[in-house]
Amino acid sequence: MISFLLNNKKMSIAQARADLTLLEYLREQQNLTGTKEGCASGDCGACTVVLAEVDDNNRAIHNQFANDLENKLEYRTINSCVTFLSALHGKQLITVEHLPDGKDLHPVQQSMIDHHGSQCGFCTPGFIMSMFALYHQAELPDREAVIQALSGNLCRCTGYRPIIDATLSVCQNKRSDKFKKTEIEIVKRLNDINDSVISTNNLLIPTSRQALAAAKAQYPDANVFAGSTDLALQVTQQLKSFDKLIALSAMPDLNQLVEQDHGLLIGAALPFGKIEASLLTHFPQLSELLWRFAATPIRNQASLGGNVANGSPIGDMPPALLALNAVIHLDDGKQRRKVVASEFFLDYRKTALKTSEWIEAIFIPFIHRSNLVRAYKVSKRYEDDISAVCAVFNLHVIDGKIHHIDSGFGGVAAIPATVLELNTQLQGKTWSSSEAFDIGKEILKQAFTPLDDVRASKTYRIAMLINLWKRFWLETNHSSQQIETRVVHIPSLNDESTGKHRHA
Repeated sequence: MISFLLNNKKMSIAQARADLTLLEYLREQQNLTGTKEGCASGDCGACTVVLAEVDDNNRAIHNQFANDLENKLEYRTINSCVTFLSALHGKQLITVEHLPDGKDLHPVQQSMIDHHGSQCGFCTPGFIMSMFALYHQAELPDREAVIQALSGNLCRCTGYRPIIDATLSVCQNKRSDKFKKTEIEIVKRLNDINDSVISTNNLLIPTSRQALAAAKAQYPDANVFAGSTDLALQVTQQLKSFDKLIALSAMPDLNQLVEQDHGLLIGAALPFGKIEASLLTHFPQLSELLWRFAATPIRNQASLGGNVANGSPIGDMPPALLALNAVIHLDDGKQRRKVVASEFFLDYRKTALKTSEWIEAIFIPFIHRSNLVRAYKVSKRYEDDISAVCAVFNLHVIDGKIHHIDSGFGGVAAIPATVLELNTQLQGKTWSSSEAFDIGKEILKQAFTPLDDVRASKTYRIAMLINLWKRFWLETNHSSQQIETRVVHIPSLNDESTGKHRHA
């Protein structure tokens, strides 16, 4: 039984299609049609809804001090068009219909009206829900935080300035709303649901490694997923159907982030939205890569484990994991094993995963504070788009000499790849010398034979690899030649452009 709160009403679903999306459920079964279908691929934001969930710290508080709860709900936006029902268990689902308090609009709705932020109105419910989630964050957001929160919401007629102004105004002048007033009650109700057993007929949601192993053994052809932001595209774009699916969202071991002495152990099912803070604390050089990986609603669903298991040659995180010498932890319910990232990707969409296995966690070792690390992504759109070329470099220099260099590349081969020759041929060279640059340039020029496709030609990709190598060499050698790696687009009144596209 999948149980959750639809606003304040407890809902329980025992039987449903395994591949029923949340958008279909809302519009066709609950007649909540304020949530729109636009792209059906997580790109436009018209289907944005909010999930409120009890954070792990508060759940521990609940277990120890049930009568002394703090208001600790996390409000996260998701794209309902690429979300399966498993994501709802133990959470409160909030749609645009639930925001008003009687006849009074919610403050974010009123602010949108006051700042003239809506014209045709098709995109407005999605923007409203993104504003609502930001409204319930603890911090007072600045303009950059607002732009981040609204990322993934596409508007074609109003222009973004009045929407940004509306969001800034209301989120910098917050007052208690009906959700804040009932938060303690909601926390208690959600904790009661989370203590219940999950079972359903077509959508399997195991809660232990033994149960997951049994589900995989019983249904060996069933797809296993965490966030569904990639798998759901096969349903919405390719019109495939799945009789059985196995969701990892309730697996405790796969939803933990542990900061160990020598690195981060990241549960494979944890969404990026829950690992970003820790990841960027220790690896701030990945900030641009993560920011451009996908819009906020997708990052709140998509998992690192899914990005790795997908085996895509254009996945954003595998190049970083290669360069940072990550280790993939695998499990089959009986035995665990570890595979270094450089040995995990075998062929196009083929990995070292056995049929009986799943990814339990990804371990990323901490790097020396003096290491020079850069992550570069080139794509047609600046954010929320698939890589044409991705390059990550991790260089350790001692007394000006190259001690070690690790690398990871995407978009240039059938698999995410590293170039070992960069390390073997550059060790001992003076990093600031033109010799080091020239050697690296020639290595990368010959390292890959990329394909021509709609994103880039072979010639372009090779040229880009060389240019990114040059950029890395310049940035880490000449402080006066630092290259700006972050461009913040400030929309004008009539600006209809968007930087948002695909996440997969």
